[in-house]
Amino acid sequence: MTLKLFLYLAVLVLSFFGYRSYAATSEALKAGDIAPGFSLNDADGKTHYLSDSAGKYLILYFYPKDDTPGCTQEACHFRDDMSQLEKLGAHVVGISIDNSASHADFAKKYHLPFPLLADTGGQVADSYGALTNFYVFKIAKRYTFLIDPAGKISKIYKSVDTSNHSQQIIDDLKGLQKSIYHSHANFH
Repeated sequence: MTLKLFLYLAVLVLSFFGYRSYAATSEALKAGDIAPGFSLNDADGKTHYLSDSAGKYLILYFYPKDDTPGCTQEACHFRDDMSQLEKLGAHVVGISIDNSASHADFAKKYHLPFPLLADTGGQVADSYGALTNFYVFKIAKRYTFLIDPAGKISKIYKSVDTSNHSQQIIDDLKGLQKSIYHSHANFH
């Protein structure tokens, strides 16, 4: 009985400190803001930067853990929709707190054609407001940021349904590009 009580107290304490950490984060990012820069290594040790996506749309998605059901479903949908995303001028980058070796295994197992970046310290996830920090452990929240070719955040997805998220982004990209086309056509 004391072990059970100890576990309940531990969860309460972690929840309290996790909430305080969440409540103390800086002002949340919003559409129109400049996306925070980053420099992270992928599964092969290659360094990636936000500036790598200049001139293209970037689907920057944060996810909790390699090779878990929801994260696998989300990654595989991005993989399966890659040709549509590329036709829309977008590329995909996944970020989690997992290390490069874990990313390499995950990418190989599911034949993922896009980089998975290792944010082991959680600094990049934190800069995007996508970090849950319980002091004992950190985990990335399942947030996605659609970043435009100029490096500004076009859309933020905080309630992600892994079963249709990739299609949702495809639809939003089509809508964004249609509205840009129409706004340019009206100026000519």
